[in-house]
Amino acid sequence: MYVRDLDLRDFRSWPELTLTLEQGATVFAGRNGHGKTNIVEALHYTSTLGSHRVSTDAPLIRSGCSDARVSVTTVNDGRELTTHLLIKANGANQAQINRTRLKSAREVLGVLRTVMFSPEDLKLVAGEPAERRRFLDDLATSRAPRLGGAKADYDKVLRQRNALLRSSAHELRRGYGDDTGASALATLDVWDLQLARLGAEVTAGRLELLDVLSPHIAESYAAVAPESRPASVSYSSTVDDAVRSLAGEPSRDPGVIEAAMLTELARRRREEIERTTTLVGPHRDDMVLMLGDTPAKGYASHGETWSYALALHLAEYELLASEGSHPVLILDDVFAELDALRRQRLVAVAHSAEQVLITAAVGDDLPDNLADAVSARYLVSMHEANSTIEANDG
Repeated sequence: MYVRDLDLRDFRSWPELTLTLEQGATVFAGRNGHGKTNIVEALHYTSTLGSHRVSTDAPLIRSGCSDARVSVTTVNDGRELTTHLLIKANGANQAQINRTRLKSAREVLGVLRTVMFSPEDLKLVAGEPAERRRFLDDLATSRAPRLGGAKADYDKVLRQRNALLRSSAHELRRGYGDDTGASALATLDVWDLQLARLGAEVTAGRLELLDVLSPHIAESYAAVAPESRPASVSYSSTVDDAVRSLAGEPSRDPGVIEAAMLTELARRRREEIERTTTLVGPHRDDMVLMLGDTPAKGYASHGETWSYALALHLAEYELLASEGSHPVLILDDVFAELDALRRQRLVAVAHSAEQVLITAAVGDDLPDNLADAVSARYLVSMHEANSTIEANDG
């Protein structure tokens, strides 16, 4: 799999950009803040419908503009598909594949697969659970786009349920003995049913993903940090106890997880009404990263944290490659952060990829055994607040 054509309009610092890319390694060099990461961010966004740097779409649109466009032609085993994404400041984003208008932008998921390494990866290990949940959801969606739809629908229901808990807190506290209280509680029951059904699908998808991803993580970490303690991962859910109570053991069955969610939502309803927020569901779960018997978060050294972050993406790449075409590999300003051993491991993966896109600061040298494989180089610079690009044959 590789990207042949990229066309941007009003995306980040790019009023316009049209590139024809090649297989092999392509380097975008430039000073920090001049727009090189914006190029690879656009490709990663096409793959996941999310940015690795921000949680909302608004910052992706160039200042003063109402929307941005990202068009990408992906070649996979000789088959070409062109996706067009219109990212809007207000309203739902729009999408096309070739000339066909899609009902939902989520329908482009799966056309392009990417694995990105970036300095922000440290947050996967040292950051909040939301970072690790997003990692799991992006990968799960890449493998099975329907899970992306389930997660998006879950998020909508969650917002509606939280809005009810906030706006009708007084009525909900009155209980069933009051007409307005009974009406509000009946509405809450409806949201509970939808939340549990969608939440069970999201949770089951994450658990099934971790079942196949975990061995790759352990192997990748051992290769990157052979002197360190062994790495292992597990999933911590708000319904773990309820699942064990119902099934007698951990379960991946969405029906069991749905029943457990409904049980927990009922048990914690009074607390949720008092706190006016939803306390049960996959939005509060976490992927727990361990080194030996110790949690990596808060206890891993800086080097171990980088090794773990690297191992997560190496495992992601190996899993996707084992299930089909090799994903496009994006290396965003990471070589300056890595020592010789970690660079060597990353370069080995880069050599196996059909296409590698690399950003680096001006003057940064690539590892010698990767620099020889570079097929194209571009110099990215900033002129009057807009990014510009030119081929660099040097």
